[in-house]
Amino acid sequence: MKGKNNPMVVERYTVLDRVAHAAHALAMVVLILTGLKIYLGWDFMSFHNARALHMIMVPVLLAVNWILIPYNIFSAGGGGVQAKMEHFMDTYIFGPEDAARLKAIVLNFFGKGDYPAFTIYDEVEGHYKTKLHPLMKILIVLEGTATLFIAISGIVLYRLDWAIFGLPLGSWILSAGALIAPAFDMSSLQLMRVVHLLMTYWFVFELVVHIGILEFDPHVWKYYKAIFWSGKENLADKHFVDIIGHEPGNNVPDRDLVWQDSPEKILEVVKE
Repeated sequence: MKGKNNPMVVERYTVLDRVAHAAHALAMVVLILTGLKIYLGWDFMSFHNARALHMIMVPVLLAVNWILIPYNIFSAGGGGVQAKMEHFMDTYIFGPEDAARLKAIVLNFFGKGDYPAFTIYDEVEGHYKTKLHPLMKILIVLEGTATLFIAISGIVLYRLDWAIFGLPLGSWILSAGALIAPAFDMSSLQLMRVVHLLMTYWFVFELVVHIGILEFDPHVWKYYKAIFWSGKENLADKHFVDIIGHEPGNNVPDRDLVWQDSPEKILEVVKE
């Protein structure tokens, strides 16, 4: 979606995208702080309050990750199921083009070559081919895996015999853990505790990478404004941005778009 006054301003994040990101960030920070308080005994709040906040934020994080974010991904754009899956693969899954960009990023770090564009916008079709840093596409998969493990281990740390709809999930988790734990000279519950703690440290590491390393560049601050406030991106700012065009087709997957116009030509077409 383009802005009415400036055709180069497009919608990068919808309202629901921004709500999901804010809720995810808040829940993640609160869970990390309260979890480490519970484990390490920090004095900035009582154990009771830390545990209460932790239990409140668990369903928030899971609802955002397993309901709201998938809804946002698959409700974006038009077309049928196949078109949506192609959009998902092109936008969120690390592929050969992302590998090439990541290689160029590493070379740029060592002073060889330019930093590649990772925001690719199809001006003709009116949508993004991709808008994620290639390393973020890797982190998304790892975060999803970590979220699953921390949720499973957290169930038995909350209550050993936890059940839902009569299904004894707590007992099942402990039984599954008992198959692995002896290899580490642990009980199943000890293994779950270690897994939960390791996943917490993973989320701390991911937070540092996401905020401190990937985006430690003033030119990337425009994306903070977009994700937390406006939802808009000005494609006239060429830092990390590339604009492509192709002959319109019916549900043509992004990976099949093969020719490219220069940004200057695109601007001329838009002005006309």
